Amino acid sequence: MRELDVVLQRYLDQRYSAAPAAEQQAFEALLDLQDPQLFAYLTGRDTPTDTELVNVVARLTNAGS
Repeated sequence: MRELDVVLQRYLDQRYSAAPAAEQQAFEALLDLQDPQLFAYLTGRDTPTDTELVNVVARLTNAGS
Protein backbone atom coordinates (compact mmCIF):
# COMPACT_ATOMS: atom_id res chain seq x y z
CA MET A 1 0.00 0.00 0.00
CA ARG A 2 1.39 3.35 -1.02
CA GLU A 3 -0.09 5.04 2.07
CA LEU A 4 1.80 2.69 4.35
CA ASP A 5 5.02 3.31 2.44
CA VAL A 6 4.65 7.05 3.02
CA VAL A 7 4.09 6.65 6.77
CA LEU A 8 6.92 4.15 7.18
CA GLN A 9 9.36 6.23 5.15
CA ARG A 10 8.53 9.37 7.13
CA TYR A 11 9.25 7.51 10.37
CA LEU A 12 12.54 6.19 8.97
CA ASP A 13 13.59 9.68 7.92
CA GLN A 14 12.56 11.45 11.12
CA ARG A 15 12.96 9.02 14.00
CA TYR A 16 14.39 5.56 13.36
CA SER A 17 18.10 6.34 13.66
CA ALA A 18 17.65 8.06 17.03
CA ALA A 19 15.13 5.57 18.41
CA PRO A 20 16.07 3.20 21.23
CA ALA A 21 16.90 -0.37 20.21
CA ALA A 22 13.58 -1.72 21.51
CA GLU A 23 11.67 0.76 19.36
CA GLN A 24 13.76 -0.11 16.31
CA GLN A 25 13.06 -3.80 16.89
CA ALA A 26 9.34 -3.13 17.22
CA PHE A 27 9.39 -1.13 13.99
CA GLU A 28 11.14 -4.00 12.24
CA ALA A 29 8.52 -6.40 13.61
CA LEU A 30 5.80 -4.20 12.13
CA LEU A 31 7.46 -4.52 8.73
CA ASP A 32 6.86 -8.27 8.89
CA LEU A 33 3.09 -7.80 9.22
CA GLN A 34 0.69 -8.11 6.33
CA ASP A 35 -0.46 -4.75 4.96
CA PRO A 36 -4.08 -5.13 6.15
CA GLN A 37 -2.95 -5.73 9.76
CA LEU A 38 -0.48 -2.85 9.70
CA PHE A 39 -3.15 -0.60 8.19
CA ALA A 40 -5.57 -1.61 10.96
CA TYR A 41 -3.00 -0.67 13.59
CA LEU A 42 -2.19 2.68 12.00
CA THR A 43 -5.84 3.64 11.60
CA GLY A 44 -6.80 2.58 15.12
CA ARG A 45 -9.10 -0.20 13.95
CA ASP A 46 -6.99 -2.70 15.86
CA THR A 47 -4.43 -2.42 18.64
CA PRO A 48 -1.30 -4.54 19.03
CA THR A 49 -1.06 -6.60 22.20
CA ASP A 50 2.68 -6.00 22.57
CA THR A 51 3.56 -2.80 24.47
CA GLU A 52 6.54 -1.99 22.25
CA LEU A 53 4.37 -2.33 19.15
CA VAL A 54 1.79 -0.02 20.71
CA ASN A 55 4.52 2.56 21.33
CA VAL A 56 5.96 2.41 17.84
CA VAL A 57 2.49 2.60 16.26
CA ALA A 58 1.92 5.76 18.30
CA ARG A 59 5.21 7.16 17.05
CA LEU A 60 4.32 6.26 13.45
CA THR A 61 1.00 8.01 13.63
CA ASN A 62 2.62 11.08 15.18
CA ALA A 63 5.78 11.16 13.02
CA GLY A 64 4.46 14.04 10.97
CA SER A 65 3.50 16.11 13.99
